[in-house]
Amino acid sequence: MKKIIYFMRHSEVLKGINHEFNNDDLFLTNQKSILSINGEKKAEEISNLDEFSDFDLVVSSNYVRAMSTAKYFLNENSEFAVVDLFNERRHGVKSWDELPEDFERKQFEDFNFKVGDGESLNEVKKRMLKGLDLLLNHTSAEKILVVGHGTAIASLLSVWCNIIYGGEYTFKDKVIFNRRWTYMECFKFEFTDNELVNIENLNIWK
Repeated sequence: MKKIIYFMRHSEVLKGINHEFNNDDLFLTNQKSILSINGEKKAEEISNLDEFSDFDLVVSSNYVRAMSTAKYFLNENSEFAVVDLFNERRHGVKSWDELPEDFERKQFEDFNFKVGDGESLNEVKKRMLKGLDLLLNHTSAEKILVVGHGTAIASLLSVWCNIIYGGEYTFKDKVIFNRRWTYMECFKFEFTDNELVNIENLNIWK
């Protein structure tokens, strides 16, 4: 059986939200972040591309910005599911200024590195693979979209790709990605009988 699964980062988020009026920690603030007006418009625009028509199943993390992106890709025949296995990496601190210097690079150079009760990239990769197993073995859907988050998707890509932080992503000796991540960055995974046969990056954010 052939399955095509698209892993897409969420659309553009609203910046500059004033958080002085609530007591949410970084995790809740991050989980509740909403799309900007431009982010809503771009998600709707990109959803109209032929590549993204007729999904059997649309899946989102339980973050607001991911669900708000995913809604545009639903059609009258699509099923929709929210799966927390596809959530973003948990930082493990209560505010951004508590993160150690160069935190992102340290995590990509050591997949076991984590802070406090946060997640290492190996832990993120493990749960992303559990989510992928659900899609491959527990649904009949053949064309699937997963809307999630950049770091989590990158951790999944590392299962099959050689990844250089800020540099090339190589799959089967072929460079498939070599630039900065954008909003709605999308990777198309093609499986035959559960074997990954190809990964393609779709540069859709113009």
